[in-house]
Amino acid sequence: MNFPKQKLFKALKILALILILLCIGLYYFRDSLLKQVIAKVTHKMAVDYNSDFSIKEASFNGLSTIKLTDVVLVPKNADTLLKINNIETSVSLSNLLIGDVQVGTLNVNKGYIQLVKKGKIRNFDAFLKRNKDEDSENNEKRKYGTFAYRIISKLLNLVPTDMNLENFQFKIDDNGKKTSVAINKLVLSDKQVETSIHVVSKDFDQRWNLKGFADPRNQKADIRFFNLDTGAIRVPYLDERYNLKASFDSIRLNVENIDKSGSEFHLDGFTSIVNLKINHPKIASKDVVIKNARFDYRFLLGDDFISIDSTSTMTLNKIKLRPYISYNTEKDTVYTLKVDIPKMKAQDFIVSLPDGLFTHFQGMQATGNFDYKLDFKFNKNKPNTLVFDSKLNKEDLRITKYGEADLNKLNGEFVYRAIIQNVLQRPILVGNANPNYTPLDQISPYLRKCVLTTEDPSFFSHRGFINEAFKQSILKNIRTKKFSRGASTISMQLIKNVFLTREKTLSRKLEEILLVYILENNRIVSKERMLEVYFNIIEWGPNVYGIGEASHFYFQKSPSALNVDECLYLATIIPKPRKFMYQFNDEGNLKDYALKNQKFLKNLMFRRGLLVPEDTIGQLPVYISGNARSLIKIKAPDSTAVKNDSLSFEDEFNL
Repeated sequence: MNFPKQKLFKALKILALILILLCIGLYYFRDSLLKQVIAKVTHKMAVDYNSDFSIKEASFNGLSTIKLTDVVLVPKNADTLLKINNIETSVSLSNLLIGDVQVGTLNVNKGYIQLVKKGKIRNFDAFLKRNKDEDSENNEKRKYGTFAYRIISKLLNLVPTDMNLENFQFKIDDNGKKTSVAINKLVLSDKQVETSIHVVSKDFDQRWNLKGFADPRNQKADIRFFNLDTGAIRVPYLDERYNLKASFDSIRLNVENIDKSGSEFHLDGFTSIVNLKINHPKIASKDVVIKNARFDYRFLLGDDFISIDSTSTMTLNKIKLRPYISYNTEKDTVYTLKVDIPKMKAQDFIVSLPDGLFTHFQGMQATGNFDYKLDFKFNKNKPNTLVFDSKLNKEDLRITKYGEADLNKLNGEFVYRAIIQNVLQRPILVGNANPNYTPLDQISPYLRKCVLTTEDPSFFSHRGFINEAFKQSILKNIRTKKFSRGASTISMQLIKNVFLTREKTLSRKLEEILLVYILENNRIVSKERMLEVYFNIIEWGPNVYGIGEASHFYFQKSPSALNVDECLYLATIIPKPRKFMYQFNDEGNLKDYALKNQKFLKNLMFRRGLLVPEDTIGQLPVYISGNARSLIKIKAPDSTAVKNDSLSFEDEFNL
């Protein structure tokens, strides 16, 4: 049906009149509306966050510009959280009418935000607590993609298109550990942003600069962060709080696209860093330096998953890898990690390893290529279905020159010195010139079988690692929520003892894994030679190294003359050799738990066909006759027995 032109014009006039009246109404009642909004915010701060919120003066300048003075937020019984002297901002009224706050311009002059912790009281705790009403509304499964897009869109709308911020500070006071980041000036104009920042910490005083492109409405940004003074940018607070020292030359953050298609939300861009330097005692004993690193990311979120898509790439110097990380709650809670390193030159990999993290590889040279794939999946509701698959494919890969760790050393005579609690122990010559050195064929076959059973049953068949052991180790560590079990093979113990230290750092563990792989997969040393060296260097008591010393220290025998029970005993004390004396009672005999551990090991070896009943016929209880007996506390018959709190054999040896 067509309306006559006169009626159409009349309708348009009425609509225009309504809009004019609405604008007039907003103009004349805008101050009243502003006071209502402030009152609502003040009430919410008091009720939901137990905080006092106040504004000394608030008024409109024109139709959409708001002026505020002395804005203060103070949690009850705590230090001021926020204080701003002057704020002037404009909002889009058209968006405001539909309930969407979109900031146009923002001018802030003089103020601060401070996070204060005194004892266990923090002035921001109330704002970290979850809202009970929101929790009840979110009892149903949250749709991650929709939720993320809504939150990010709201945050971007609060970022002004034009901004001028002067003399604003962000301060931290963590029980006297203080850091101040003063923004002297921050300008966002015509999509270009530039700042002048002054950072003061206990140990340094620096001026930083942030500049680049920012377009919050079109959801794009490209920001660079660098130092105005000489030297690298040092990260404040972390050194005092976590003993983590970090610095870098520059950082770049790029956001190329933020979008939602159906139920899937994706965020694309990249971030890069130059000359990142990290120092922490749990990472390495020295500075770790990454010269160039870049992450081209694509974050994907759906109704029931959060992931870093496999199209993302990470670059570390010359190393490029494709990661895939996923958290999925569609049916069960499933964590997935996949790493793919495409075919690359082995030498490029070696020279790209971060300085300070792989010190034993410095100077190493190699030819050939390789590629690598890791597949890990953990189902929280079905833990025994854990997937751990690690594959490295080689192409003419060959080590032509070793670095600090020359693995060929194991084939000849060398001097071994253990390091215990950072103290270098006495030198042990690994070679025939040492009267205590014992070739493998002169060690009791019972001892070889016992030690292999407790330490590494598949030593002669694996290539340094046991995937199933890694799986069980991961499962136990997940269950206990701490590193409570390793998956160490004899090859790994040998590398750790001969070439590395006992320090519990990420650096030492990574070097151990790589060196073991090179040792086992390039046939540098035979299995028999590796086992012979192992028997001649491991600690078997306080200042007792190697089986030659141990067999005389405990039994005044040569290693070839040890009987079954003596071998069972020596195998069971390997994890804690310096505490061997606590396995004995006040009469100098083994305690019940020690006997049970040896019986368990003996029965296990029976089941595996490593022992037969005839091997144990006529055996007497273990008797310590060597110098070790002087360390056993043999008390009078009426003395009180020492309480036994030792681990079971199964726990001790992860069997």
